[in-house]
Amino acid sequence: MGDSPGTAIAEGQVARAEGGQADSQASGAEGGQPDSQAAVAEGGQADSQTAVAGGSQPPAEVAGDGQGASVITVGGTGQQNAGPAAAQEEAEKAAQEAARQAEEAAAQEAARQAEEAAAQEAARQAEEAAAQEAARQAEEAARQAAAQQALGRTVDPSKPMVALTYDDGPQPSVGNRIMDCLAQYGGKATFFMVGERVGSYATEVKRMVAEGHEVANHSMNHKYLQKQGVAEIQAQVSRCNDAIEAVCGVRPRVMRLPGGGYNSTVLANTHMPMIQWNIDTLDWKTRNAQQTVNSVLGKVKDGDIILMHELYGATGDASMTIIPELTKRGFQLVTISEMAAAKGYSLEAGKLYSSFR
Repeated sequence: MGDSPGTAIAEGQVARAEGGQADSQASGAEGGQPDSQAAVAEGGQADSQTAVAGGSQPPAEVAGDGQGASVITVGGTGQQNAGPAAAQEEAEKAAQEAARQAEEAAAQEAARQAEEAAAQEAARQAEEAAAQEAARQAEEAARQAAAQQALGRTVDPSKPMVALTYDDGPQPSVGNRIMDCLAQYGGKATFFMVGERVGSYATEVKRMVAEGHEVANHSMNHKYLQKQGVAEIQAQVSRCNDAIEAVCGVRPRVMRLPGGGYNSTVLANTHMPMIQWNIDTLDWKTRNAQQTVNSVLGKVKDGDIILMHELYGATGDASMTIIPELTKRGFQLVTISEMAAAKGYSLEAGKLYSSFR
């Protein structure tokens, strides 16, 4: 008979215990671990244990599953602790970036609102100034119309008309002759005067207003305004207006630029309608009465603005021929403001007018 089952099991357990113990001890010795780490548990479970080799690995945890198997977790705790710290750092960075963007957006919006408010205020002031100027001009036009009516004067829009204009005065020796002739033929003219000359010839200026002529601005010192800065442009215009008004009580409604020169700065800063011309007699250059006469009568048409200068005796002589001849041809001799109104033009500050055809 062979060995009984109980005997065979006992011997197998002994053999495995002896072999497992030897192998564990050898393995522990080769890995440099103490013998206690390689020991085989009693009960014959030698194959279920795992030895840790090498001292460079993190501490291991050995957990049994109740079935003779063990699981080793290496360095688990350190890795689990690193995760929340990194997440917190990322959250802080995100919060800082969000705060920066919010601050930048707020600053941009504040700047935009400030710029918009400034633009609105500037527009409001410009509109208010324009309204005040329009009201002033309307009041002055009404006053002048009343003065013309008192003189028994009417302008017929259906009939041809021209505007005789004289620059650079006052100059009584010439201006008074021109006004004498105009009075004889029922005509009116516009005198563009230099402010610094007005005080010296107040009597002539007062006569202009009394007889229904238009007094107008030609700058204070006849400076070419396109060569001046903003402050000087405004001063040249306002000082001339002040000088004329101080002498005769009428503030000019229109102006003529010295030499007719302008640029965008001039247009933006005179704050008055600017009257140019479409017939230039060149009387300042020729100083010849007949040439001045020819330059007018050879091409004059309804709505023309004729440029002459009050300073020259030859211009006075030419006017003695031009005025009666134009009247004979059926032209009404009117002021700039009269012709603009008759032709349906609303004179606007900052704009140029060279004729009313």
